[in-house]
Amino acid sequence: MIHQADIKEHMEVVGSDGQHVGTVDHLTKAGLVKLTRSDSKDGQHHLFPVSWVERIDQKVHLSKSSGDAKAQWQTAA
Repeated sequence: MIHQADIKEHMEVVGSDGQHVGTVDHLTKAGLVKLTRSDSKDGQHHLFPVSWVERIDQKVHLSKSSGDAKAQWQTAA
């Protein structure tokens, strides 16, 4: 079971393929993981639901590939 409290700022997020997706900025009150802008090619914050997280160790590992995560994430307004 994933504990949201285990997701910390500056943790690397990787897809199920082991590829870099982004770096955690923070968790929103709505239960979304917000990624840093500085680590984004388009300079925007991107968000995804905690339900995508498969496991957490030194990194946040997603159940989706990096490509799928990037195709389905939300862009912060």
